[in-house]
Amino acid sequence: MPDTVLEGGRFGGSTLRAVSQRGDSARYRGEARRDALLVKRFGAGEDGIVLVATATGARACPEAHRAATEAVRSIAAAVGRSHRRLADDIRAARRGDLKSGLHRLTDRTLGRLRAAAAERGLAPEEYTASLRCLLLPTDAQCRTRVFFGAGEGGLFRLRGGELRDIEPEVPTDGQPRSGPEAGALTLDPGIGRPPSPYAPVEEPRREPFRFHASIARSGDVLLLCGTGLAEPLRGSPPLASRLAEEWSAPEPPGLAAFLATSQTRVKGYADDRTLAAVWER
Repeated sequence: MPDTVLEGGRFGGSTLRAVSQRGDSARYRGEARRDALLVKRFGAGEDGIVLVATATGARACPEAHRAATEAVRSIAAAVGRSHRRLADDIRAARRGDLKSGLHRLTDRTLGRLRAAAAERGLAPEEYTASLRCLLLPTDAQCRTRVFFGAGEGGLFRLRGGELRDIEPEVPTDGQPRSGPEAGALTLDPGIGRPPSPYAPVEEPRREPFRFHASIARSGDVLLLCGTGLAEPLRGSPPLASRLAEEWSAPEPPGLAAFLATSQTRVKGYADDRTLAAVWER
């Protein structure tokens, strides 16, 4: 797997810059980059869509880079088969149809990883990945931008020089509750039931689906990133300020300048960094 992948292009009313680079920590240990990045266009002319897919394999797992690569390739194949319907739904602003359809595609992709883990004799959590994607229409008149996926990371919007975190909230299922259960007539004493040989095996925790659709304005910059950049952006105001300052210029940066800014080091953060940025005209 290459140390760094860099992508860029223009379509519709947008300019895309994307990078995935191995972190200092992985370089020091001689490990492969756990992040994967794939950019692919489906359809011709103004009827097309551009998929930006990013994935991060599980930490401390030897197969992490393969799981991440399989995740982005699998979601790209699924989007490719459904790209005409997805493009129509985006142009018509059918948010409900988009959310349910992309939820199914995401579940199938992550299900493939679980099946691949079983084939390799691995636990599901040893061959999995967070998956975070953007769908961007090539029609310059359509300003809808769609984010979807499952797993941790960051979604930010730079508008008017201010970088805002717009990561969609997800429910925190599986947390223990105290007090009476909703609708119950008696208190739960909190005593666990003895294990039963007939009880189904508990499935591993699955990341909730994440979805966000927004209308872009001229001058906006939409940022999609994995945890390797999302964490320092949230934890280091100087980094957020530098990115906001450099990327608020009237014109998008060239690939070399974009790469240089994305490589800004922050003490205490040395993971892989994957970022896709979309400048709106």
